[in-house]
Amino acid sequence: MAIAQLRTPSSYSPPSATAPLLPFTTACCSPSRVPSSAGHWKRVRGLRIASGSGRGLALTLADTSEGLKEIRDCCTIWKWKEFDVNYLVKGKGPPLLLVHGFGASVGHWRRNIGVLSECYTVYALDLLGFGASDKPPGFAYTMEGWAQLILDFLDEVIKKPTVLVGNSVGSLACVIAASALICKLESNGDLVRGLVLLNCAGGMNNKAVVDDWRIKLLLPLLWLFDFLLSQRVIASALFERVKQRENLKNILLSVYGNKDAVDEDLIEIIKGPADDKGALDAFVSIVTGPPGPNPVSLMPKISIPVLVLWGDRDPFTPIDGPVGKYFSSLPSNLPNIELHVLPGVGHCPHDDRPDLVHEKLLPWLSSLPSMSTISTG
Repeated sequence: MAIAQLRTPSSYSPPSATAPLLPFTTACCSPSRVPSSAGHWKRVRGLRIASGSGRGLALTLADTSEGLKEIRDCCTIWKWKEFDVNYLVKGKGPPLLLVHGFGASVGHWRRNIGVLSECYTVYALDLLGFGASDKPPGFAYTMEGWAQLILDFLDEVIKKPTVLVGNSVGSLACVIAASALICKLESNGDLVRGLVLLNCAGGMNNKAVVDDWRIKLLLPLLWLFDFLLSQRVIASALFERVKQRENLKNILLSVYGNKDAVDEDLIEIIKGPADDKGALDAFVSIVTGPPGPNPVSLMPKISIPVLVLWGDRDPFTPIDGPVGKYFSSLPSNLPNIELHVLPGVGHCPHDDRPDLVHEKLLPWLSSLPSMSTISTG
């Protein structure tokens, strides 16, 4: 049962924030079923999760069957409507839900799950259209649809007050979901106890950010791009070019501040699902579809604690752009919001510089009211 239908248009000690990244071990919940599109996992070559060393998340380019098995064994399938949605669960403690950005998946949290699962039950899902979740041909993707998926996941799977952690469009989906709950407190509005926004997007695509002079200059080209994508042959050729390994690497290098974080594993995490049936349709729908609700209209409605982390080298949502400037202004106007700008970090702070993210995130999480306080409050 959905807890809020969207209209379409106690004390615990977290690990030290400065400690080395903990390994992603296999001590996770046993799934009832592994992802249905398991083939894409096999294509993620080189993704090995450190086990037992205690010295950090060691990614190698060796044979990866065991590393992939560790990830897959922490995943299962949730049936949302008629679609399969892949998700991971690991750890024990108050729940966190990690929501990735455009083109990413559960694997993009590879450098965070091990640390966070030491004191929290970590859930991470693949939004519809990404990762190992279904990519239905011809489906019309919207921000509201992803937000509804999050709401239903909270209601049907987690069933406890949860901190939502999102990156890019995943952040915006979390904001939309939280604002929908707050507007309907009679429908389990306490299921979101906090928000963590990592370089929050202004919309599902750049057409939402019309106040940025850079977007204004490019707007005619964006509309032309939309028209070209409406031509199936052109869209297919463009998508095939974009997902070529070297092109993906160059795109990722432009998005990350820490160039060393752009490794073969990251490229494969992005590229693998892009080869799935329905991936082209998802790409076209997301790039050309309606941008969805703007965070400017939603954030003032949110009274729960919010942590905003922003990489200052983000070319997609720059800190000096309208979205970045808006979020930078919030702490002086809304006392529930805390903001930290991360120097030298790009659009995906959690994978770019996880150490800086954990340094701010872990103390903030430990400062939230305990689960027992929420339950009795």
